[in-house]
Amino acid sequence: MSLSDPIADMLCRIRNASRAKYDWIILPSSKMKEAVLNVLKEEGFIRDYKRVEEGKKKDLKVHLSYYNKEPAIRHLKKVSTPGRRSYIQVSNLRPLRNNMGTYLLSTSKGIMTGRRAKKMNLGGEIICQVW
Repeated sequence: MSLSDPIADMLCRIRNASRAKYDWIILPSSKMKEAVLNVLKEEGFIRDYKRVEEGKKKDLKVHLSYYNKEPAIRHLKKVSTPGRRSYIQVSNLRPLRNNMGTYLLSTSKGIMTGRRAKKMNLGGEIICQVW
């Protein structure tokens, strides 16, 4: 099966699994997905992730995070798509949901949150919104 947007597929799987209260899920691996998962882990939206290799097949096992039996991820929306890329300048970066949520941006310095990009004076492609 060929996916045109593997990041959107990953985010959809995480959103659905957290709503279904799964403890963990397995995703196909890529460097971009690992970078996004690393930021989600730093922000506390997922508990942890690790690489799982079986022969030539490489996957990511993602442990989802919950607070008081509620998913840590309440909203996860893909913004930029292959057909319509969305970019934002550093001057237009605003707090999301009173700093309860964040943007994930792809910048020239890697994947990072909107707050970190603003501190580093960087704009970039908006991957998704999370809160």
